[in-house]
Amino acid sequence: MRFRIYKRKVVILTLVVVICGFAVWSSGKQKRGSPVFPKEVEAVKKSSSSSLAQVTASVTRKPVNDTLPEKQVLPKPVIDNTTLVYRGIVFQINFDQTLRNEEKFKSIRQKDDLVVVVQVHNRPDYLRLLVESLRKAKGIEHVLLIFSHDFWSPEINDIVSSIDFCLVLQIFFPFSIQLYPQEFPGNDPRDCPRDISKKDALKLGCINAEYPDSFGHYREAKFSQTKHHWWWKLHFVWDRVRVLNDHKGLVLLIEEDHYLVQDFYHLLKLMTSLKKEQCADCDIISLGSYGQIGYSSKANRVEVKAWKSTEHNMGMAMDRETYQKLIKCTETFCTYDDYNWDWSLQHLTVNCLPTFWKVMVSEAPRIFHVGDCGMHHKKASCMPNNQKRKIDSILQSSTNQLFPKHLLITKRLPAPGAGGIAPHVKNGGWGDIRDHELCKSYLRLQ
Repeated sequence: MRFRIYKRKVVILTLVVVICGFAVWSSGKQKRGSPVFPKEVEAVKKSSSSSLAQVTASVTRKPVNDTLPEKQVLPKPVIDNTTLVYRGIVFQINFDQTLRNEEKFKSIRQKDDLVVVVQVHNRPDYLRLLVESLRKAKGIEHVLLIFSHDFWSPEINDIVSSIDFCLVLQIFFPFSIQLYPQEFPGNDPRDCPRDISKKDALKLGCINAEYPDSFGHYREAKFSQTKHHWWWKLHFVWDRVRVLNDHKGLVLLIEEDHYLVQDFYHLLKLMTSLKKEQCADCDIISLGSYGQIGYSSKANRVEVKAWKSTEHNMGMAMDRETYQKLIKCTETFCTYDDYNWDWSLQHLTVNCLPTFWKVMVSEAPRIFHVGDCGMHHKKASCMPNNQKRKIDSILQSSTNQLFPKHLLITKRLPAPGAGGIAPHVKNGGWGDIRDHELCKSYLRLQ
């Protein structure tokens, strides 16, 4: 039976949490097919008179020094009923895989047509802009749109529920900080502080004292989560989403702060055909890089290059063959000391994959990055609409350049024997053996 590993890890949830989750979930008044973050959960939390046993969702391997001195022993974090209910609902949604808008679009969408996967955290203003751009896209009715979340929010669910222009599926990263707020892979109070030295960490006895990163720092869950989510999502979509069994088409990977041009679907069709005809060894199709350039004389042009994370990590589309090569590098990806999924991929292209990645990329971008606020930005206020206005200005002046009838490859790799591009830095943040083991475990999920 599928998801056996989940069931082994949520024994208590099986009898208590799922039942409780269904009870509060079914009482919600949201639209049919829309997951609800139940308000009644708080009532469940307050009415509970005893704590449920702790559920550990990831790695059990312990470092050498995991025993705190007697005077410093911290109690094991207690998991409240609210968190258990959340976990139960996420488990059930990932198991059910309910398609929304199925009656309207199932007969329209062809087998192996485009799948668009959106990685979502908690930036609803950006997500609204993305959905708006998707709504305007020609051919969107043929797309299966998958939202992969690591944060549950009624506001975000409402945005997804408003989509009525294509098939929609929601999945949830089951090891998020929100679901494990006081234990790994979230923030365990017994973990080592980020900037403590290893010598002091060993004296303190914090549980990951043996495993700082390459720069002597200890893990920060908010940075680790994105790489975990990206790798889990990739595996779950290709190998665990039942409607995509034997999917032979493209999967386009985007994020909540991206904005798609109205002819992106049309362009991907042309690029797919061109790849078959003239670049069979291209591994990745990219909708564009970060330069917001004019479209004049470029809208029908593509380049073939060595894949580079800082240029081609946005709007990446891959087929199953590329995924299968990539997933064989699980060990390398999951142990490379960089918390960035794209820099980790850059490492794979020269250290694990059979050949370095070739990317076919559009010279005139059909995807834009509007996220001026994100993991590394600390602005007092975010202005996504300002970015949108800039993009709209570019597109309005280039309307007659969109929807080209054919494409032309204008540049290729410098030489047939050219090599891939190695990362020029290693960013660290991924030295903890628990992150390594959890990351590798996704491949074993059933």
